[in-house]
Amino acid sequence: MKRKLISVLLCLAMTVSLTACGSAGNEAASTVPAEESSEGAASAGETTAPAQETQTSTEETAGNNDYKIAVVPKLTSIAWFQRMEEGVKEYASETGVDAFYTSPSEGDGALQAQVIEDLISQGVDAICVVPFSTESLEPVLKKAREAGIVVIAHEASGMQNIDYDIEAFDNAAYGEHFMKVLGEATGGTGEYLFEVGSLTSESHNQWVDAAKTYQETNFPDMKQYGDKIETADDQSKSYDKVKEALTANPGIAAIQGSAMPDVAGAALAVEELGLSGKVKIAGTSLVSVSGKYVKDGTIEMISFWDPALAGKAMIQLAIKVLNGETIENGLDLGVEGYDSLTLDGKVLYGQAWIDVTKDNVGDPAYDF
Repeated sequence: MKRKLISVLLCLAMTVSLTACGSAGNEAASTVPAEESSEGAASAGETTAPAQETQTSTEETAGNNDYKIAVVPKLTSIAWFQRMEEGVKEYASETGVDAFYTSPSEGDGALQAQVIEDLISQGVDAICVVPFSTESLEPVLKKAREAGIVVIAHEASGMQNIDYDIEAFDNAAYGEHFMKVLGEATGGTGEYLFEVGSLTSESHNQWVDAAKTYQETNFPDMKQYGDKIETADDQSKSYDKVKEALTANPGIAAIQGSAMPDVAGAALAVEELGLSGKVKIAGTSLVSVSGKYVKDGTIEMISFWDPALAGKAMIQLAIKVLNGETIENGLDLGVEGYDSLTLDGKVLYGQAWIDVTKDNVGDPAYDF
C-alpha cells in the first residue's frame, strides 16, 4: 500500500511541475519530496483538477497492478480447482494484476493453513481462499487480517476472520434443488446417501443439511441411510465407500454428492454393481469428470458454477476492498453471475449455478 501511495504522489508532483514550470520544472520535480509536491498541487489553481484526474487514473491501473493477491483453493490436484487456476491466470494476463494460485495438492486443512502462514510472511496484499476446513483456517486468517491483509473467502459463508465471503448462490437453495431431483426420480421413497468432501467443509454440509430438511418436509417416505460419507474430495474414496454401502444395503435408492469427484465415484460403483437406473444420483461435478455418466443415464443431474469465474470474482472483490470502495447490494464485479450481488452481513451471493442433464450435457459451453 505504501508503494501505491508513493507512486500516486510522484505522479501528482510531475503533473503540477510540468504545467507550472515547463522543462525546468521537470528537472526540479525529480528531486522534490512527494509531500512537498502534494502541497504545491493544492495551491496551483487551475492545475489542481488535472492533477486529480491523473491520480484517479493511477489508482485504477498502476495502483491495482501493484497489488499481490494469492488465491488458495482447497487443493490443486482435481479438475474443479484446476479450472479455477485457469481463471486466475487469465485474470492476471488480462489486467496485469499480480494474482497467483497456490495450495497443497491434497485436501488437508493443516497444510492449507501452512500455505497461508507462508503468504503472510511474504506480505501479500490479499488472500482469496476456499477453505478445506474452516476450523483449521480461522486462527491463521485472523493472523493475516491482523497483518493488514485483506481476506476474501469462497464456500465459507460462516467464517469470522474474513473481510467478505462470496458465494455463487444461496447454499440452502442449491442443496434443496438436488433433493427435489432425487425425490422426484425415486417417486419419493427409499433410503439415500449423502457425500461430503469433509465433515468440516461448510458449504458441503450446508447443501446436504438443507437437502435433508427439504426431504423431511416434501418426501417424508424417504430416509437417510447411515452418516454422511466423507470422501476427502477423492473420487476413488467415493467409489470405495459408496460400493461398500450399496453392498451392505442394496435397497439404497439415491445418492447426493457434494465434492466435485463424488458423483463420478458413486456412478462407477453403481455401474459395477449393476444398479444403473435403479440408484438415482445427483450432485456437484463438472462435465469433464461426470459427463459420460450423465449421457448414459447413471447420473440424473450434475450442477456446478464455473470455478474460473469464481476465482476472478474473488480477486476483483479483493481489489475493491483494497481500494476502499463501498461493498453493497447490487455490487457488480464485472464477472458473469457476479454482476448483481446480494449482500447479507459479510456474505455476497451471486446467481451462478448451472444444471446439466442428459438434455444439455453435449453443450460445448459446459465442456470444462
